Amino acid sequence: MTAAAMRAQPTRAPTTDQVREILIVDDHPLMCDALALTLKISFGLKNVRTARSLAAAIDDIRSQGLPDAVILDLNLPDARGAEGIVALQRHLPNVPITMISADLDGQMIRAAMAAGAQGYVSKSLSREALVDSLRRMWNGEYVTPDGYEPGTADAEDEARAELARRFATLTPQQMRILRLICLGKANKEISYELSIAEATVKTHITAIMSKINARRRTQAVLLANSVRLFEAG
Repeated sequence: MTAAAMRAQPTRAPTTDQVREILIVDDHPLMCDALALTLKISFGLKNVRTARSLAAAIDDIRSQGLPDAVILDLNLPDARGAEGIVALQRHLPNVPITMISADLDGQMIRAAMAAGAQGYVSKSLSREALVDSLRRMWNGEYVTPDGYEPGTADAEDEARAELARRFATLTPQQMRILRLICLGKANKEISYELSIAEATVKTHITAIMSKINARRRTQAVLLANSVRLFEAG
């Protein structure tokens, strides 16, 4: 039986018949092109958009409009872990996002689902299994890999989801600053790396702490790590 546990999602995902335009975000050209061709043939799609990074995906959405569904690689040049989902949620609140990866670590799957993914699929799936998984997701199911067991209480899942929603309120610049904080950078180093005044860094950090309800930098790092925001494990 495929996937752990799937509950129907209220009015969020379009039906398969309504999915006409897909955005694939993957920095591997061969994988991206092969997936695009597979989806065009399997679903009769006329237009499959592609992007090689999170920034390129956001630019594509701004210029081309909302896709009906997104397939997102776990590890991108400018986003790792749940960060890609969290960032895209700001732009695509009602669009189903499928995370695709060779990494089937249970904690990473759990973090992706809590961040708002409609499903998490393996890059090693056969074409038939991938098409079936996407069809189910686009009809409202949550889909995860065979053998995955959530293993957490509902309260913990909801806490992760709420934390992911708070991270989604960060601006792109605040997300960049938080990433650097998680790398152990001091304010002066962040100022230099982002070419902004140190006072501006401090202002952003104050806003970050308020949005994610953290009192100290160390707490902010722990919260980011708890939802696997910047790393893939």
